[in-house]
Amino acid sequence: MANEVNTIGVLTSGGDAPGMNAAIRAVVRTAIARGKKVKGIRRGYQGLLEEDIIDMDAHSVSDIIQRGGTILYTARCEDFTTSQGQQRGADICRKHGIDGLVVIGGDGSFQGAQKLSHLGINTIGVPGTIDLDVACTDYTIGFDTAVNTAMEAIDKIRDTSTSHERCSVIEVMGRRAGYIALWTGIANGAEDILLPERYDNNEEAVIEHIRQTRQRGKKHHIVINAEGIGDSYGMATRIEEATGMETRAAILGHMQRGGSPTCKDRMYASIMGAYAVDLLCEGKSDRVVAYANGEYVDYSIDEALAMTKDIDEYQFEVSKNLAR
Repeated sequence: MANEVNTIGVLTSGGDAPGMNAAIRAVVRTAIARGKKVKGIRRGYQGLLEEDIIDMDAHSVSDIIQRGGTILYTARCEDFTTSQGQQRGADICRKHGIDGLVVIGGDGSFQGAQKLSHLGINTIGVPGTIDLDVACTDYTIGFDTAVNTAMEAIDKIRDTSTSHERCSVIEVMGRRAGYIALWTGIANGAEDILLPERYDNNEEAVIEHIRQTRQRGKKHHIVINAEGIGDSYGMATRIEEATGMETRAAILGHMQRGGSPTCKDRMYASIMGAYAVDLLCEGKSDRVVAYANGEYVDYSIDEALAMTKDIDEYQFEVSKNLAR
């Protein structure tokens, strides 16, 4: 059992994700409802080390639930990967009276939270990443908005691809994970979906598939290419050279991180943020909030970081059968 928490800090770390503001809002207002003080830490662990810390109240989080990004800003911090940086972070928390901390981010952010917990600061992680690559949870804040943003963009690209009888290689984000590619590939009716978890670098198979669909009378072709594979421009050039079909590459990029969060991202982020505060108020630490099998649950950070995650095999098989 960790020590009782009186002042809760909250930070966002790593890549931003739509819905982070909803989680921040839930942390602040739930903590106030529990009689706790709240401090916001700007720019993640970097801001913690620089003592960029502000007092927060209910008004601080007014009119933010609909906004993308994070009002606390975010950054990556190499110094916090060192034991000296982690110790300094724990000392700064104590200096500012922060005895509980909610960290909104991905696996890398949770590793920092774990270190702070071992140094006596009660910590709870909340999964916030558009990549859906946190193994312990079926849902991460920002994924739903990101796939909807990508889906709408791909619909528009398909319109012009159809008009020009063109092949389009469209690269979506996800780092080393293919969840955005899989979901948008199915939702947008792509003819080929390339996932880091399954792609065998057989580009010739993609080219042959394009030839086959053209022989069947199909005039355009959509290839969804995951960020973890990359080289979309080179791929487009090679496809055009091999097939004679005009081919263009489009990299959707960071537009997938922005925008007003969907209802799902606002709702799930709000519940997860409140859940994190409840865990701290129960005296718990070194935990990660998750959504698994239809329920909000929590795991030890050790357990969460030790878990592995892979593309659902049935969903992958469905994607292949539909992409014809």
